[in-house]
Amino acid sequence: MSVLRLSALDLAFGHHPLLANVDLVLERRERVALIGRNGAGKSSLLRIMSGEIQPDAGVRWLAEGARVAYLQQDVPASGDATVASVIAQGLPGDLEPWDREHRVDALVTTMGLPGDQPLLACSGGIRRRTLLARALVGEPDLLLLDEPTNHLDLAAIEALEAALRAYRGTVVFVTHDRALIAALADRIIELDRGALASFPGSYATYLERKAAALHGEARANAEFDRVLAQEEAWIRQGIEARRTRNEGRVRRLEQMRLDRSARVDVRGDVQFTLDRGAQSGLLVAELVDVSFSREAPIVRDLSLRVQRGDRIGVIGPNGCGKTTLLRLLLGTLAPDAGEVRLGTRLAVAYFDQERDQLRLEESVRDNVAEGSDVIQIGEKSRHVIGYLQDFLFDPARANAPVKSLSGGERNRLLLARLFSKPANVLVLDEPTNDLDVETLELLEELLADYDGTVLLVSHDRAFLDAVATSTLVFEEPGVVREYVGGYSEWVRQRPAAKDIAVAAAPRPAPAARNARAPGRRLSYKETRELAELPARIESLESRQQMLQQSVSDPAFYRESPDRVAAVMAELAAVDEEVIAAYARWEALESLTAG
Repeated sequence: MSVLRLSALDLAFGHHPLLANVDLVLERRERVALIGRNGAGKSSLLRIMSGEIQPDAGVRWLAEGARVAYLQQDVPASGDATVASVIAQGLPGDLEPWDREHRVDALVTTMGLPGDQPLLACSGGIRRRTLLARALVGEPDLLLLDEPTNHLDLAAIEALEAALRAYRGTVVFVTHDRALIAALADRIIELDRGALASFPGSYATYLERKAAALHGEARANAEFDRVLAQEEAWIRQGIEARRTRNEGRVRRLEQMRLDRSARVDVRGDVQFTLDRGAQSGLLVAELVDVSFSREAPIVRDLSLRVQRGDRIGVIGPNGCGKTTLLRLLLGTLAPDAGEVRLGTRLAVAYFDQERDQLRLEESVRDNVAEGSDVIQIGEKSRHVIGYLQDFLFDPARANAPVKSLSGGERNRLLLARLFSKPANVLVLDEPTNDLDVETLELLEELLADYDGTVLLVSHDRAFLDAVATSTLVFEEPGVVREYVGGYSEWVRQRPAAKDIAVAAAPRPAPAARNARAPGRRLSYKETRELAELPARIESLESRQQMLQQSVSDPAFYRESPDRVAAVMAELAAVDEEVIAAYARWEALESLTAG
């Protein structure tokens, strides 16, 4: 049963179309990840779903009586309101006072929030969790989340995952967190160049099918452009050809010109380049029995050696002192006890999560080039406009004030500013917030190939796994331990790894799940259905694999458009059948366990 339908939506800002004839149906209890490049219009689409803004054209239909809650991307200031009173704002008005108090108190407890504290006095992470609690407390039928993991630490992200798994309504979430998508989404919707494409199934399946679709699109566009070039050459022939010109062919060429001008090509990727400058000494920094406190211990008796080429991730709860540890490592903060030794020839570039280095009233280009038209990248001089285009800022955007940029654009600008300066030590404090997935993956590749030293604070699990060679973890007040590898290696090695491994164990195949806890007896029809489901799932998955292999073959897209459309439609239908079959199988299993 549908909870929301969008039909023929159009939305544009100025001459820039964000949505073009978009249709979308959301079913009850779906968990949908909405992805797309920075600036594609994802937040605007969520705001239309919530009813906060109206499209330029089209229809929004919401099921009768359905409640909608919306968590916006930015964390607003909230005056003197307490955490508990802000959460209570999400409650429906018809609740009894005791029920209202119970629901708020329960969320304050389960999410570890300071209920009596003014929200404005809280950290960004606490404020984010408070607004998330406000969205959840009313038990909405449709939950819309815009970058819900921003400002959250790893424990809070894991708690969010658990809450969303237990949530019984429909959820649509915009996120750059690939681990969250992989853990939660049963459907992925991509907003690309004004159009929506739906990919039922896992994130891995989406990546395969998206790559195949882009390959097919590129081949079709190349063939179109080849034919257009031939027709343009024909139309420019001499007078003799003009006398015999086929008017139908002329009209077709005119239409092809219109089609080519209307085509929106795939947006290019960010082109990261990095000037490492002179090589640092082998030793970058060494801490010997270092301690530092502010009201409570932050670091106690820490000994650590950082060498050239290390890529060190830093993990810990919000407010534990991760940024303080970076400052101790860089020598900009003196310890209370112990010794800090710095290496030689260090050139440090610092990415701060608050983006304080950006001057909001000045233009994008002036924030990078300080008023000049040329910047020096290594041994090469580059015009600032060309350099900014590598970071997806077109010439018009390069002259816009920084205050007009989105969060993702500001992060890209800060990276552009950072990478324009020689640096053999990169310090990145939450660099992944608001960046789209494509940009994250390119940044990962750059850092993996970088032969300088990287100090990285992040709550992005996939990013830590891809970049970090070792990880420093704040495990209790004042205690920092080092682990080899990134986030997943820490999970495997930490004391609770055994319990985590059991909780995260992969789902067994249908045929292996025969043992059931005592419960009510299934009916004869249900018993037969349960017995037949493993074979049905196996058959569906076999067909699904065959279809996926077909659409992954480049030769597939040389077939007729009708054939391509039919196979893609069948694959989508089989994907949905697999999901439905697993859901039914688990429902029958749960009945016997109830």
